[in-house]
This record gives sequence, structure tokens and C-alpha cells, in this order.
Amino acid sequence: MENDDYTNSSPMVDDIYSNCEIDDAEKVQNHRPIISSDQIDIDAYASLYSGRTKIIRLLFIAERCENPNLQIEALRMAYDEIKKGEDVQLFKEVAQKINGRLGENYGVDFGWIEGIERRAEQRKEKLENELNAYRTNLIKESIRMGYNDYGDFFYAHGQLGDAFKNYIRTRDYCTTAKHIVNMCLNAILVSIELGQFTHVTSYTSKAEQTPEALEPIVVAKLRCAAGLANLETKKYKLAARKFLEVGPELANHFSEVIAPQDVATYGGLCALATFDRSELKSKVIDNLNYRNFLELVPEIRELINDFYTSRYASCLEYLENLKVNLLLDIHLHDHVETLYKEIRHKALIQYTLPFVSVDLNMMADAFKTSVSGLQKELEALITNTQIQARIDSHNKILYARHADQRSATFQRALHTGAGFDRDVRSMLLRANIIKHNFNHKQSSKETTHGLFRNRGPI
Repeated sequence: MENDDYTNSSPMVDDIYSNCEIDDAEKVQNHRPIISSDQIDIDAYASLYSGRTKIIRLLFIAERCENPNLQIEALRMAYDEIKKGEDVQLFKEVAQKINGRLGENYGVDFGWIEGIERRAEQRKEKLENELNAYRTNLIKESIRMGYNDYGDFFYAHGQLGDAFKNYIRTRDYCTTAKHIVNMCLNAILVSIELGQFTHVTSYTSKAEQTPEALEPIVVAKLRCAAGLANLETKKYKLAARKFLEVGPELANHFSEVIAPQDVATYGGLCALATFDRSELKSKVIDNLNYRNFLELVPEIRELINDFYTSRYASCLEYLENLKVNLLLDIHLHDHVETLYKEIRHKALIQYTLPFVSVDLNMMADAFKTSVSGLQKELEALITNTQIQARIDSHNKILYARHADQRSATFQRALHTGAGFDRDVRSMLLRANIIKHNFNHKQSSKETTHGLFRNRGPI
């Protein structure tokens, strides 16, 4: 899957990164929000992606959504997209899922299947003959290209394990840093689809060890890959940092894996769940590069602003409205509940932090919840030492446990005095030892004793 895009990248023209005029209608589609409080716009969503990930995401929506109309529309779009490629097995699966609900035009097309399989056999035989010839002649660059073409063939036909093996085999025939980066990007692409994020981390690190070949677009892709790997392994703070480091060069150059809107959504939610107030300000709100991504997803931008300005009820309401669509995201769905829980806990902690006492009735109104439910949440946070406070259950008041500064000062003074006393005693002891020449006498006595002890009989 040789890709030279990063060596001949064109200037950025998208209006999310500059004020240039948009000439292409497709670019306009690419800037539509990926999520909203309304039902997901399946056409706008699908237009953000290309290749296999477009199909896989559509199938994921069809499997997870509860709206039958949205489900069948996603299957229809997946069917049409698959017929542009060569993955026969995936085509059969989609046709089976449609099960005649879209008419005879969306059934199993045996003629198409037969044609694809016939051409696949011919292509595979040709690739095998070429690769054997290259290996016989020991042409290193040709062997690398042969394995790469073989990997592309298997990838196009959905045989991801074989594709990964052939992409990795090019490693021994890479002669430039650019070749190594291409190998790593191909391995990353297949590993993400296979869900093998250990490989994603490994090959991202390997690519980063060749800085001479890392053009801005490649750097952006690697940071996206690292962000996804950390997200999948629930390292949310690391994931947030990686997504926040993605440069505007990304644009739609990694649409076979991720869209710029995903960078805003994944990074924003992970940052809300893990960053403290100062980090949120410096690394997210004041981050000019990341602001371009947030402009694509106004809901996430508003979430962050509401959280930072302590409008927690509005923030949590936004989150609840977006939840249905976020659960349809192929990478985010497993993490929505955890991220939501962490964001809510952070909101509760930050709300109580400035106050000596908090009326639980007022706090419950601010968080749109019941007093009893709020009390249970606060009790859990107090138990986990995330909030230093105690609850007056009768009067429904939360009292902060601030340190007794006077007592703490006395304790520090006593500790310092004890240390001073210990040091003075040590100095006096040393002075007396030196004054009475105790070390010298002791050494002489031990030496003399040793001499007499070691002498034999006279």
C-alpha cells in the first residue's frame, strides 16, 4: 500500500485551517459535525471516511442502532461501497444482513462475485510469479515492492492477516527511511482493523525513530494512531495528549482510519475526563491548532467551555444528548460510560473545591439530580479520598476538611526543633570524642591487643 502523499503534500486549502474559499462540495461535507444531539446524519458521516473503515463503520452503525430506517440505510450504503472493491466475503455478509429488505438490486450478485474471484486468481498468480522472479534475481527493491503489492492484494480482499504478514516482510528489504515509514503505516492500518493495538504502538514507535522521513502529514497520522492505541487500552490521558498534538496537516489524509472530527471528539472527551483545570486551559482551550479541530464539532467545543466555566449542568446535559450517537462510534463505544463517569466525578470535585460548606439541595439542583443520589456519589468520592470532606446527613450539608493551619505550623516548628536538638547533640558528641582523643586510644588498644593475640608461643 505504497503511499507517497507525504512527500508531495499540497498546501492546506480546507477552511477549517485557513480562510481560503472552498471549491469542492465534498470538502463542505467533510466539515459537517460528526456528532450532534440529533439523529446521526449517515450520509455526512460516511463522507468523512474512505476504504474499508467506511464500510466497517457503516456496518457497526447498522448493528448497534435501534432505528430500523437508519439501520437499513447504513446497510445499503455499505453494500454500494463494497461493490467498488473486491472483498467477496464481506459482500456476502452484507447481502445476508439486508435479507431482501432493499429489493432484488441488493441481493447476492453471483455474477459480480464470480468476476471478482476469477480476476483475483489471475492477479494472485501474476504476483506470485513476479515475486519468485525477484527473489531469484535478488533484486532487493523489487522484492520489497513485490511483498508490498501482495499485501495490497490481500488487504483489498479482506484477508487482513495475510496482508499484515506481507507488509511486515518488506522490513528486510527497506533501504531508505521512507521505505521503513511506509511499512510502518501499512502495518498500523491493518493492525487497527484487526484490533491489535499492541502492534499499532510498536510500529508507531518504530516509525518515529526515523525522523528524517517524518513529514508533517506522517507525524499527524502517527499521533492519531498513537491516540487510538492509548484510547483502546484505556490510557485516556495519554490518548488526549496524542490527539491534542495532531497538526492541521492531517486534514482528510488519513480518512482510511480517522477523520479530523474524530480527533476533536476523542481528544476532547479524554481531556475532560483526565485533565485538571489548568491543563484544560493551557492544552485545550488555548491550543490554537486544536481549536481548528474543535470548530468542526461545536458540541465538543461547548462541552469543554461549559466545563471550564463551571456550567456543569449544561455540560452534563450536552453529554447526555450526545451519548446515543457516541455509542455508534466504532472506537469510542466501549469507553463512553467510563469517560462519562470520570467527567461527572471531576465536575463534582471541582464544584466543591472552592467552598468550606456546600448545601446539597443547591448542588443537586445544579447537577439536575436528587439529593439522595448526589449524596451517594459524594460518599463514594470521599471514601476514595477524591474529596476531602464530611457530610452532615441530617442538614444535608457538605463540610470541607481544610487543614488546621495553626496546628500544622506548630507541628512543623516542633519537628524543626527536634531536628535542631538532634544535630546539636551530634556535634557535641563529636567534639568530645575529638577532645579526648577517643578514636586514637581505641585504635591503639585494638592494635596492641591484635599483636599479642596473633603472636605464637615464644
